[in-house]
Amino acid sequence: MYIIKNYICFEHKTKQPNMVSRKRIKTLTEFIIERQSEYPHAKGALTRLLNDIATAAKIVNREVNAAGLAEILGYEGKENIQGESQKKLDVFANEQFIAALKGGAECCAIASEENEKIVSFKNEISELGKYVIAIDPLDGSSNIEANVSIGTIFSIYRRKTEVGEGGKVEDILQPGINQVAAGYVIYGSSTMLVYTTGKGVNGFTLDPSVGIFCLSHPDMMFPEPGKIYSINEGNYIFLEEGIKQYIKYCQVDDKKTNRPYTSRYIGSLVADFHRNLIRGGIFLYPSNKKSPSGKLRLLYECNPIAFLAEQAGGKASDGYNRIMEINPESLHQRSPFLAGNKPMVEKVEDYIKKYKY
Repeated sequence: MYIIKNYICFEHKTKQPNMVSRKRIKTLTEFIIERQSEYPHAKGALTRLLNDIATAAKIVNREVNAAGLAEILGYEGKENIQGESQKKLDVFANEQFIAALKGGAECCAIASEENEKIVSFKNEISELGKYVIAIDPLDGSSNIEANVSIGTIFSIYRRKTEVGEGGKVEDILQPGINQVAAGYVIYGSSTMLVYTTGKGVNGFTLDPSVGIFCLSHPDMMFPEPGKIYSINEGNYIFLEEGIKQYIKYCQVDDKKTNRPYTSRYIGSLVADFHRNLIRGGIFLYPSNKKSPSGKLRLLYECNPIAFLAEQAGGKASDGYNRIMEINPESLHQRSPFLAGNKPMVEKVEDYIKKYKY
């Protein structure tokens, strides 16, 4: 398969070997507009909002790809609200998404992992916006210098407060079941935007020659059976017994249950989840003795990935509860997180409950 301008071409055997069949590429914008009829109440606002996110992602992608040449690697010299040292690219990505969403006029506020408080857009246009965004501008940024895939994770909600003023924190503090859309961008060997609006999951690959996201992975679903488990086994001694027992289960040779599983862990939620979505598997970042409340952020990471997981036929849990039914109490709340093929997640839940202290 290869791409020629606006066409995907598939080689096939014919009496004329140089002949190829052509199928026109569907762009992200075209796809969103076609699906807009499924959301008549949105009246194009959600379409424009997703395009604003895609635009900012292209700018971030450009800087990620040129980071080693543009003196944008390294630390900013500051810490974010999580107490983590901010990378220069973290700050850049955060600024780009805030600027794009503020200028797009469909969003009245944004909550970012990089900011302590929400960023409320207080101007005559943005105050009329009906949506709010929760975003992790650059997930996995600790891997930047190692040239490992990183990403952006986003979640879209309808505001709860009345239009006519800037968005407020209560607009953001909603359970994941209220999400209108969610997705991620992965900056890797190719750049992809994967998103859902509750009608399945679709993936779009960026064609760098023309700067357009093109539909490449329609109707994404976890393949069954899953065979990959992704967890930081360096934390093994700190894990609760149920998780330790599940890891041992994964390593047992049992052809009837497709074991042993393959262990794959990158340390970037976007990259690990994306690989497992393509190949089938489970991502685990459970609570442990070092992080009893978990490490991943409910609003910026768990909820959007959970939405995608469920729409792809999988499941997402904190070990006991459905992630998207948890009511957030603070902007930077953390949670244990399991996401992937439904049978695999349920098996982990069984082990956690069986070996609960």
